[in-house]
Amino acid sequence: MIHKSHSVADTERIAAELARELRAGDCIALYGDLGAGKTQFVRGIVTALGGEPASVSSPTFVLLNVYPTPTLRVFHLDAYRVSGAEDFEAIGFTELLEQGGVVAVEWPGRVEAILPKVHWSVRLNATGATTRRIEIHRCS
Repeated sequence: MIHKSHSVADTERIAAELARELRAGDCIALYGDLGAGKTQFVRGIVTALGGEPASVSSPTFVLLNVYPTPTLRVFHLDAYRVSGAEDFEAIGFTELLEQGGVVAVEWPGRVEAILPKVHWSVRLNATGATTRRIEIHRCS
């Protein structure tokens, strides 16, 4: 499914639509350049699940942020600073997938070897200063 976002609010609304489809154990691979809106997309998911939007921030330097919501915990990871799948595995990626929450991974290309075969792929591409093309599909 392809969406066009004209603002941060649009990006968060599109993420909220995906949040309605999410189930415990789902993994979301978030592709996009710096500033494409990956963290905003996660904020939209957390908000839609009833979590605190102000708590959502980029996990670039801490590698993992956890956001509790009334329905599912959201584990927000960033693979930008890891050197490969082995590093991601060492921080407990596989165990996070078994926690009954949703795992969102920014920069998943660095750890594709260990992504679950079945996962959501979200590609955010800037098409202007405030516009984005967001492509969402279920990989299997």
